[in-house]
Formats: sequence, C-alpha cells, structure tokens
Amino acid sequence: MGDTDGMDDNATPLSPDELARRLTEVYDLVGPLYRRAQRGVEQGLAGDGVSVGVRAVLTLLHRGGPMTVPQMGRAQAISRQFVQRMVNDAAGRGLVESIPNPAHRRSSLIRLTDAGRRTITEVLDREHAVLRAVGGSLTGADVTACLRVLGEMLHALDHVDVD
Repeated sequence: MGDTDGMDDNATPLSPDELARRLTEVYDLVGPLYRRAQRGVEQGLAGDGVSVGVRAVLTLLHRGGPMTVPQMGRAQAISRQFVQRMVNDAAGRGLVESIPNPAHRRSSLIRLTDAGRRTITEVLDREHAVLRAVGGSLTGADVTACLRVLGEMLHALDHVDVD
C-alpha cells in the first residue's frame, strides 16, 4: 500500500536522512493540530471556567491517581512552577486537594476531589463525543503506528529541559 506522494510504505526501516525528512512532515502537522485542539478545548471548557492547564492536571490525576507536582510536570513535559500554579487554581476551585505523601514528607500528593472527578469526567465525555467524529476509516493499526511514531519522537527529545 502506497501513500499519497507515491513513496513506497513498506516494512523496511527508513535511512536516517529519509526518516528525518518524513518526521519533519509529522512536526508540520503536530503544531497546527495542537494549536487547534487547544483552542477547541478552551472553547469547550469556557462554560466550566476551567483552563486548559487545569484540565491537564485533572486529566493526569483522573488517569494516574494521586501525584506530586514534580511528577505531573515530568509527565506533561512542563515546568513544575506552571503545574503548581494550575494545582493552586484547581485547589481554589475545590477540584483537587493535597494529601500526605508517605514516600516524601515535603512533597504532598495531589488528588481529585469528588467535584474534580465530576468536572473532568464531564469534560472528557464532551471531548470523546467530538473525537468520535474523526473520519478517514482509521484502523487500530493506524492509531498504534501513530502512537509509536509520536512516542519515539518524544523520547528523542527527552534531553530537552522543561524547567
């Protein structure tokens, strides 16, 4: 099966130069996709009064359970200071709370409150409804390949400091 530019998409690994050229195509799509998705999320959150940053914190806690601020920063590749501001905002709205961390006395765990759990469930349900409209007859293999490529690209940038 070939792609739209006539290149042969087979199981042979690409040379480093060809891989770099093809990954540039991915970066060219990821930027606009991220910006549009962020604007869409912002528009969807407007009624909840929740920012994109608070939404990210709530989602992390919803999926991963209680975490420290530094753990959240590492998971999202954003600065600890930014995460702390988002946690403070969410705490001020009663969406998260600090609890003792048995592994580290000075770094509390942050967890969702019942209100936070309800809020993020409603947000994710709305976003799920929007994502159901993605077309293109995508298969599970397509999504798996996409996740693998993006994961490798992210891993290649592990050395970049976010603080």
